[in-house]
Amino acid sequence: MTSVQIKAEIQTLAIGEARTYIDADMLEPQLFDVAGGTAAVVTERRPEKEGPNEDAAAIVCTGENSAVLIVSDGCGGMASGQAASRIAVESLVVEITAAVEHGLPQRMAILDGIEKANRDVIDLKIGAGATLAVVHIEDGEARSYHVGDSQILLVGGRGKVKLLTTSHSPVGYAMEAGVMDESEAIDHEDRHLVSNVLGAEEMHVEVGSARRLADRDGLLVASDGLLDNLLLDEIIDLLRMRSVAEVSARLAGLGRQRMQSPQDGQPHKPDDLTLIAYSRRGRRTSGGASPR
Repeated sequence: MTSVQIKAEIQTLAIGEARTYIDADMLEPQLFDVAGGTAAVVTERRPEKEGPNEDAAAIVCTGENSAVLIVSDGCGGMASGQAASRIAVESLVVEITAAVEHGLPQRMAILDGIEKANRDVIDLKIGAGATLAVVHIEDGEARSYHVGDSQILLVGGRGKVKLLTTSHSPVGYAMEAGVMDESEAIDHEDRHLVSNVLGAEEMHVEVGSARRLADRDGLLVASDGLLDNLLLDEIIDLLRMRSVAEVSARLAGLGRQRMQSPQDGQPHKPDDLTLIAYSRRGRRTSGGASPR
């Protein structure tokens, strides 16, 4: 496999500092030294799209060994979708950075931010909605929070899937129940439907348990623009690569290729695409987690 050369330098964020991506269209990943590892962000518009990127993302440094990774995908049309994802990310960033400043627990800040975002999107009164996928990394552990069909995937160095959040959608629930497999799901007529979004009175947040991160684990937070254009095994294989810069560039590149050049037997669903990849590979850690 030919390596991908990424020129971007690894950036650092001060504690309490955030980097947000609203209506961004990136040519290559941006890299950050956070939470004892490296995070890579890519967000881009659907190929040939002239309207706004309805996805949004953020990375927040919450401590020397902690950070929050955020991805949101707007629903309901270009203008309203972009507004909803922007509100989702900005509300979370405000609550999280305020909690850092006042020494408050990040878990409550994340949940408060999600509830505030939900209310603010409802108050737009334009039929907007947004999905949300959040990972809080602290002292070598990761906890997931998600609403909708943006998903979170944690893969070990040997390819073991340690976490794959359930898509809050008819197709996602069918796959979780074992009545539909990936080959059936990828082209299903209801693939675009979402059952749980910010902007709905009945919105609910699925909170995962804390999971210890091994040194060779690969973590991915992504919108369905990626997940609807790659097979799970393809994503797993790429997440096992050493460099998160190369992981993110290859994932985004393959997703873009599938959108532009459909092939029989391969997934194809043009959409805005956003991902954050994170790993502690090559970093010294004090937690003593063994690679698996």
